[in-house]
Amino acid sequence: MEVIHSAPRSLFLPGTDSLARVRTTTKATPPPNFGTFHDAPRNSSRPIVVCVARKASVEIKEPSLVIRERQLGKFQVSEGHPAPFGATARDGGVNFSVYSSNAVAAALCLISLSDLSKGRVTAEIPLHPVANKTGDIWHVFLKGDFKDMLYGYRFDGKYAPEQGHYFDSSKILLDPYARAVVSRDEFGVVAQKDNCWPQMACMIPAAEDKFDWEGDLPLKLPQRELLIYEMHVRGYTKHESSGAEKPGTYLGIVEKLDHLKDLGVNCIELMPCQEFNELEYYKYNSVMGDYKMNFWGYSTINFFSPMTRYSSAGTRNCGRDAINEFKLLVREAHKRGIEVFMDVVFNHTAEGNEKGPILSFRGLDNSVYYMVAPKGEFYNYSGCGNTFNCNHPVVRQFIVDCLRYWVLEMHVDGFRFDLASIMTRGSSLCDAANVFGSPMEGDLLTTGTPLGSPPLIDMISNDPVLRDVKLIAEAWDAGGLYQVGTFPHWCIWSEWNGKYRDVVRQFIKGTDGFSGAFAECLCGSPNLYQAGGRKPWNSINFVCAHDGFSLADLVTYTNKHNLANGENNNDGENHNNSWNCGQEGEFASIFVKKLRKRQMRNFFLCLMVSQGVPMIYMGDEYGHTKGGNNNTYCHDNYINYFRWDKKDEASSDFFRFCHLMTNFRRECESLGLNDFPTAERLQWHGHAVGVPDWSETSRFVGFSLVDAVKGEIYIGFNASHLPVTISLPERPGYRWEPLVDTGKAAPFDFLAEDLPGREVAIQQLAHFLDGNLYPMLSYSSVILILKPDLTSCS
Repeated sequence: MEVIHSAPRSLFLPGTDSLARVRTTTKATPPPNFGTFHDAPRNSSRPIVVCVARKASVEIKEPSLVIRERQLGKFQVSEGHPAPFGATARDGGVNFSVYSSNAVAAALCLISLSDLSKGRVTAEIPLHPVANKTGDIWHVFLKGDFKDMLYGYRFDGKYAPEQGHYFDSSKILLDPYARAVVSRDEFGVVAQKDNCWPQMACMIPAAEDKFDWEGDLPLKLPQRELLIYEMHVRGYTKHESSGAEKPGTYLGIVEKLDHLKDLGVNCIELMPCQEFNELEYYKYNSVMGDYKMNFWGYSTINFFSPMTRYSSAGTRNCGRDAINEFKLLVREAHKRGIEVFMDVVFNHTAEGNEKGPILSFRGLDNSVYYMVAPKGEFYNYSGCGNTFNCNHPVVRQFIVDCLRYWVLEMHVDGFRFDLASIMTRGSSLCDAANVFGSPMEGDLLTTGTPLGSPPLIDMISNDPVLRDVKLIAEAWDAGGLYQVGTFPHWCIWSEWNGKYRDVVRQFIKGTDGFSGAFAECLCGSPNLYQAGGRKPWNSINFVCAHDGFSLADLVTYTNKHNLANGENNNDGENHNNSWNCGQEGEFASIFVKKLRKRQMRNFFLCLMVSQGVPMIYMGDEYGHTKGGNNNTYCHDNYINYFRWDKKDEASSDFFRFCHLMTNFRRECESLGLNDFPTAERLQWHGHAVGVPDWSETSRFVGFSLVDAVKGEIYIGFNASHLPVTISLPERPGYRWEPLVDTGKAAPFDFLAEDLPGREVAIQQLAHFLDGNLYPMLSYSSVILILKPDLTSCS
């Protein structure tokens, strides 16, 4: 019989789901730090190991089981290196390194593609607790033929949930640092025997893995110039009307990048595309007649791996082709001047609470990777069952390593951090020595306590790679921590400005008491960001996002209509600050429909003229409706798909308006300022010039803005149900010319230079303009440009 090491030790058995005790033989063997590992031929009767299955908590019995290994070939095995983490091609082989501080035994599992589909392990290499372990890092180095070979780990130790430990040697675990995860090949299709969670395994890198970046370099666009487009990889081109050759994939986006360029977008923010299981919620939905999916993807399995089922290649080439398709998307976006951001979910994982699956982190070292209470319960600040222990030293280093990988290897330009406030909470068993390196007077920090200088945010903010990319926080979490305006920022973090969304929705729909707050929003929210040393571009302004109503539904529904989710309309936000304009639902009078179109234009215009960085949600540029559903997380269907047929309809004039408004913003020097506007540049107005009305009942806000390109701009918002006639500032030798009026029907809502009939439309307002006046319809907004008055006497 052949063994790798001569000393008695624990060994995982190939082809089994258990840990075994090896009996050594009298045959001479190599020393513990080096050896040659052989497989027995598949049909060989030669016994390889005599053993018995066990659990860590079970008394070991005498050996009684004979196991035969499958054909694997020949591998040369040595002790390996503790750094870097993950699987790394080097020195003619592959080094494997993984962290676990509480495990008592470990083994590297090698799995061929054919064996993965059958749910079995091809061979296992036990890791010696001395030769293959440095500190809390297990490692091994292999040379051999890794073609079509994957890997995973087994770990053993206490299975004691009450102490926060979930070691289970029957589980094959994913390496947190794996570059690709291989399991099912096709999105939404269950595995054999209706298995939604088939065995997963990790790609083994090879030295020859290359991608032609064609000289790609970071765009490094000034953040104040960005226009962000939040999009879903699959949803963008999956609808048949997209005509994409590779619908629903990274390559599908590449096929449709020109649409984004036409819209004026220069940054796409991809909803989660790190490996997740879309079948996590798989259940027949009788309301829709299909199956519920985890469509949004906010439930990460592996943070280094691009979602393979978002690639046209799937798991082909062990996931390498999926990596290259993601890189191709980034490269082609950069060619068009479009940056790529990723929405990352470091607040929790797909392993859920104590009833969830053991996939990776939980089986490796649960008490390290998750916030656990003294009796083992999971803290749930994410609302998803567990909370990632972000400020533990090992976990925060993992997060920084992951972000660096996506920047350096995948050329990503920035990140939006989901429920980022969790990243500011103290870790499990957090004390001053753990956080600051030395003890301090006072009580220990309670787990989850918000920290003024969170170690993770400190590390990211001062990392020489990461501080040079865009960092955006969703500055709240499900545990009630709301930090919009107060997120620890080191002057480089931006925030999803949830207060902007709420105030703008309230003012535009005509709610009293918001005129002053609305003016703050137009200026980039200095009330939130100026005192802390930040700039207008630290505010990510949005009216709609994936979570909540679409823009069209915001003006069509006062109440949520989530019955399609199969949860009796009990899910989703109840307070949407929406207004149906007089009638609920899509079937409404002509008057109501016209008002809705005005309101959509008002919201979009507001986004484009506000200081800060505007973000629009995929589909809002043509008026996509989700039927009043404000929580469409589970729908892999037309509800979430971009409707290219609707965008292209002749009656869909909203896209033209959006396209022209984004171009206008880009042309204006004053609408993307590097600092908050002052009185030297901006003057506030009410119905009368220079007399703003900040009273509780005011529903009008107007301002004029000095612009180095346009000269001067006047912008006004009438959120009243009554029409008004406003006065315009007198500028001798100049005349105000209307450009945008959301109260006008398309195409006269935007008087572009090439619009037929433009001069006639302007001339019809001459009697008002001659008196520096302008009539505004109820619920409308306007933009006027100061032009030289060529008709005045010299």
